[in-house]
Amino acid sequence: MSAEKENIPSGSNFIRAIIEKDLEQHKFNHKKWAGSPGGAEHQKAGQVDTAKIRTRFPPEPNGYLHIGHAKSIFLNFGLARDYEGICHLRFDDTNPEKESQEYVDSISEMVSWLGFGWENGKENNLYFASDYFDFMYQSAEALITHGHAYVDAQTAEEMRINRGSLTEAGKDSPYRNRSAEENLTLFREMRDGKHPDGSLVLRAKIDMASPNINMRDPAIYRIRRAHHHNTGDAWCIYPMYTFAHPIEDALEQITHSICTLEFEDQRPFYDWLMERLVEAGLLSNPVPHQYEFARLNLTYVVLSKRKLIQLVEEKHVSGWDDPRLPTLAGARRRGYTPAGFKLFTDRIGVSKADSWIEYTILEDCMREVLNIDAERRIAVLDPIKLVIDNYDDNKSEDCFAPNHPLKPELGKRTIQLFKELWIEREDFMEVPSKGFFRLTPDGMVRLRYGYVVKCTGCEKDAQGNVTVVHCEYLPDTKSGTPGSDSVKVKGNIHWVSAAHAYEADIRMYDRLFKEANPGSGDRDFLDDINPNSVTTIQAQLELSLKDAKPAESFQFERHGYFVADRKDSVEGKPVFNRTVTLRDTWQK
Repeated sequence: MSAEKENIPSGSNFIRAIIEKDLEQHKFNHKKWAGSPGGAEHQKAGQVDTAKIRTRFPPEPNGYLHIGHAKSIFLNFGLARDYEGICHLRFDDTNPEKESQEYVDSISEMVSWLGFGWENGKENNLYFASDYFDFMYQSAEALITHGHAYVDAQTAEEMRINRGSLTEAGKDSPYRNRSAEENLTLFREMRDGKHPDGSLVLRAKIDMASPNINMRDPAIYRIRRAHHHNTGDAWCIYPMYTFAHPIEDALEQITHSICTLEFEDQRPFYDWLMERLVEAGLLSNPVPHQYEFARLNLTYVVLSKRKLIQLVEEKHVSGWDDPRLPTLAGARRRGYTPAGFKLFTDRIGVSKADSWIEYTILEDCMREVLNIDAERRIAVLDPIKLVIDNYDDNKSEDCFAPNHPLKPELGKRTIQLFKELWIEREDFMEVPSKGFFRLTPDGMVRLRYGYVVKCTGCEKDAQGNVTVVHCEYLPDTKSGTPGSDSVKVKGNIHWVSAAHAYEADIRMYDRLFKEANPGSGDRDFLDDINPNSVTTIQAQLELSLKDAKPAESFQFERHGYFVADRKDSVEGKPVFNRTVTLRDTWQK
């Protein structure tokens, strides 16, 4: 069926179709919102929710966000924006041993950088799962009271063995049929710190013979004495993610809980828990529903949090914001832009099928955006001296270059022409190869924005390396003058004045891994690190680049897109990072 027939927006996907159907059927027209998260009684006192839908982006604050998270951010915040809804930023902080305020701050910063906020008028929709620990505990006691949960004293190994397999049903725990009173007593003792870590767990009581292993009495609370970044030492028991997450969604009145495909097998438990808590009167209908989409699988990177932590802690990279990492902090420092990520997420779409996305697609999206947004500048990355022998030693004149060929309204900038210039080493060949149209002995080229020059010779060092190229200019051929077309040449080279150039460090970043699927097969992913993923060179830049501000991006003509490093640049002395080349250099 066409998008027009389904009345789905252009560039749509199955989640949009679900949302539109729900709205057409007025599914949430009577859903109430009391202005803050809460259970059935709390929301009952509120008004009908003015947000047509509510979504959420729920990262665990145990690491830095990466490119895959950008897809989820644009999806959840974008859906809320497009359907007159609200998206919450919620920190799923139920695992205190791995979480920290540093990660909370970095995640908030990256969501803002991508262009999204969580404040809606007087309502601040920034939430922490740990703020709901009291309600989660109350929910657990309600499950126990109604015979839907029990305290298990089996060891972790015994639970693993008795869980069964995909072809064999699990076995009931010997503690499964304890009375509700005994389970409540034990659970409260767990809460009060009367049992050691790992000695007891609270399990949902569902079906040990279920074909879905996730429904075989999953653990929902464990004892863990660990300091929590938000609640301190108030708790020594913590809810499991699969128990906490549905409750968080329900308290926040989320309408569409969107997650990646690996949680598809958890959806039956999500629905089971919602039903039980509605029956207990703690929640009211309509409850949230979970929808799954394919996570981002990107070639030439690793998105595993464990592997990213290993790269950082073992110092294979300089930190979480290393421009070679797929973290959003690293991507921002490399010069990737929110608009580029938006184009990328639109281009790859949202589907139910797992697939691999070529890294070139992301790079192409960044090129497209930067081609429109980035002003042009001249940089000579491998400089060699060019001397115009017939140019006056004391003369300097203005040449004019457009700031952006696609945006004439940005005007032109002045670059100084002088007797001695820097040109690219590759722009001169003493013995030219076939098809070489740049500078050769007795050959002529145009100095971009300047004059036509004719090569008259070169100087070499003791090893025979060319150190200086000599030429003469044709005075009546300056670009922009009536005589500019009087001499026809095939070559055009760029340059900067040696007297006016700014020498700067340029970091030539490439992909961190040399293999499309790092660590595939039996390889250690560290063995696939590209040893040439970054090189630093000293380049000669046009003088205006000396005033570049941190995070300011430019196209260096002929070379690609570069950004002034936001961390190491200082006023008057920027350091530049290569964001992406002008074209794909990895094509086979």
